[in-house]
Amino acid sequence: MSPFVYFFWLLPLVVLVLGNDDDCMQTSCRDDGPIIRFPFRHQTQQPQHCGYPGFDLNCDHKNNTVLVLPFSVNVVVNKINYVTQTILVYDHEICLPKKLHDLNLSASPFHVKYYLYDYTLFNCSDPPRRDLGNAIPCLGDSTYQIYAVNSQTSLDSLPLTSCTKTSEFKSVPGGIFQKSNFSLEWSEPACSICEDEGKRCSSFNSTTSDPHIRCLDQLPTTNHHGAGARNIKLIEGFGSIIAAIILAAFVYLYIRVRIYRENQTMIGKFLRDYKALKPSRFSYSDIKRITRQFNEKLGEGGYGIVYKGKLNNEIDVAVKVLNNSNGNGEEFVNEVSTIGRIHHVNVVRLLGFCADGFRRALVYEFLPNGSLEKSIFQAGSNRITLDWEKLKDIALGIAKGIEYLHEGCDQQILHFDIKPQNVLLDHNLNPKICDFGLAKLCSKEQSAVTMTAARGTMGYIAPEVLSRTFGRVSYKSDVYSFGMLLLEMVGGRKNEDRNVNNTSQVYFPQWIYNHINAEDNPMWAQIDEEGNSIARKLSIIGLWCIQWCPTDRPSMKAVVQMLEGECDDLTMPPNPFPATTNPIDGKHYQTQMSIILEE
Repeated sequence: MSPFVYFFWLLPLVVLVLGNDDDCMQTSCRDDGPIIRFPFRHQTQQPQHCGYPGFDLNCDHKNNTVLVLPFSVNVVVNKINYVTQTILVYDHEICLPKKLHDLNLSASPFHVKYYLYDYTLFNCSDPPRRDLGNAIPCLGDSTYQIYAVNSQTSLDSLPLTSCTKTSEFKSVPGGIFQKSNFSLEWSEPACSICEDEGKRCSSFNSTTSDPHIRCLDQLPTTNHHGAGARNIKLIEGFGSIIAAIILAAFVYLYIRVRIYRENQTMIGKFLRDYKALKPSRFSYSDIKRITRQFNEKLGEGGYGIVYKGKLNNEIDVAVKVLNNSNGNGEEFVNEVSTIGRIHHVNVVRLLGFCADGFRRALVYEFLPNGSLEKSIFQAGSNRITLDWEKLKDIALGIAKGIEYLHEGCDQQILHFDIKPQNVLLDHNLNPKICDFGLAKLCSKEQSAVTMTAARGTMGYIAPEVLSRTFGRVSYKSDVYSFGMLLLEMVGGRKNEDRNVNNTSQVYFPQWIYNHINAEDNPMWAQIDEEGNSIARKLSIIGLWCIQWCPTDRPSMKAVVQMLEGECDDLTMPPNPFPATTNPIDGKHYQTQMSIILEE
């Protein structure tokens, strides 16, 4: 974050603090009433940031200070002790026992300071008796009286012949039956430390369930300030902004240097632990020699540039030189730690790596036929022609590779970026999954994965990766991406293609679902009977994989079994787009999901 970003972040913050300072001055409902200040606030006169959640007070028509306890039980606050963190309350209607059925202190930030007892209430028709316990006049009348008997009292010793048991109460403060006042205390927020030092307790953010507490230098004593005092405060505030900008510049430089050193330390430790594994470590000079001074470029992307090279002047390799801008090292460590430890016929092999200061590179086996994307999308003479049988074999190979990542390793590997660009074809057109920069390792017993941000490529990202409202992120997210890839293989184009003549075919997954069984399907008319069967099988499996709910998608093991089985054994999946009625509306699913990324 640059110092200028710090400036624009600090400016509204300082102005907000200056503007809100007067709002949080201590107040009271009447002159002899308890002082209201943090963690309490006057609910109707002060904004939320002045208090702590659950500590809202109000003033009634008699100017009593009123606290509302769960659920809707009003009590009058007689006294607040901010040092001992206790409040003395009473029922202004002088009949709190009548409200015990509604009182639930467990849902409140307050708890009873003294002991709790179990009580039994008796309805007695005899004249008043002192030996029966605490009489509750507000619950009785001229013909009977209600008594509260402590559970510790032996009932055998009490004259209960003319009494009837009416109700029982568990864990009730004794003061409710014995007198009108009783004490409550709170443990959070722990402001007693600030109070002991003569400072003011405040909150960084009291609008969340976990606000942060701080101690300010002085206690506010009045809510009236002159214009001169405000001007002085504004000058001090803007002076603080200038100082903060200068400080932010130094902090920014310090953080950049520290992050760089920490990343270098992290990568160094990882590489020391990695010595026992197969991939070789190369220096940057080795990388330049292998690529013949970066002579032949194969491709370029956001991650960096890929060059062709030779190991020992014999073995063709592909060398990915990572951009310096991706300097946190996470993708580099992800790639080496995942792909470097696995060997599978359908996963590209990592032969070595370079971590020479801020220069990083990855050395892979060279696959002469490039990415699957070029074979299914690219037009012209350079395109490799794939028949339907070969497309099925490629789909099966990709599925087996993903299944191995999910179930064949010591830890489950979630790729999170399955797409045609990340599937390479060898000289026999066998597919190999590559690019593990976004991958995550997790335990096989772990049913869901925690993610701080969405990862992947739009058009292939599962809904639950973009927003948790669609379900939990798991291996089923890779299944969704594979399904989108499979449908692109069938259609021979991007799933959302605005260059097609028929607007109803703009979003191919929706179109194929609506037309898969149609006799006049223009796709089927151009394919022979065998190809027709394979295309239909791949389409049905792809539609199963892109089901909106993760639990409705098959596992990759089940996908492999479906690809190896007969088409007649497959059942048609539910509509993955149940909310759409217009055939072209399905395309909005992916475009709309781009705006619901979680913070």
